[in-house]
Amino acid sequence: MKAICLLSGGLDSSTCLGVATQEGYACYALSFDYGQRHRIELEAAARVAHHFKAVEHRVIKIDLRVFGGSALTDNIDVPKRSDLSGVEAGIPITYVPARNTIFLSFALAWAEVVVADDIFIGVNAVDYSGYPDCRPEYMEAYERMANLATKSAIEHRTQLRIHAPLIHLSKAEIVKLGVAMGLDFSLTHSCYDPDDTGRPCGHCDSCLLRRKGFIEAGICDPLDYPE
Repeated sequence: MKAICLLSGGLDSSTCLGVATQEGYACYALSFDYGQRHRIELEAAARVAHHFKAVEHRVIKIDLRVFGGSALTDNIDVPKRSDLSGVEAGIPITYVPARNTIFLSFALAWAEVVVADDIFIGVNAVDYSGYPDCRPEYMEAYERMANLATKSAIEHRTQLRIHAPLIHLSKAEIVKLGVAMGLDFSLTHSCYDPDDTGRPCGHCDSCLLRRKGFIEAGICDPLDYPE
């Protein structure tokens, strides 16, 4: 069995790759250099792909800065806070417009070429930052669309499945699952606004959610956060 696995190098996508590997898939890892300010995550993605012995790891270069509209791709400050109690309701400014739709479309194209029936994506709808393209109904809708959009599906050679094994898990449950999958957390990167050395800021939403997950799981996060 072959699977395309979207891999950012973060905690969730890395755990997701571990799940796909554990389930016996030959994994083709796919990452994106999309103009993100935390581009250093691609180094983490390469480390994780190697760790889980992916068949291949490709990095696709696209430039979502041409649209902007996000603190990750535009000249907008990444929000910082001391804890998650300050997280505002609604969709945060770190949401990148249509990002998962774009990423899944590239994954769909590669799946057709390598004749893979499965795509894995590490989205989460419990401890997440309010992104609309991380919801179960979005994943279900994309899968339906994918099976109307490809030559292989129309010719009944493949029936594509979108797997989101983390979608109903808390961040603590994801950390515990990562342990079970043999993930070395020191290989991963989660921060939206790291310093020039790649050290996480510790105060963006992604850092806070990650730290919350490790604390609640009772497991030490090996990353070096500022005091």
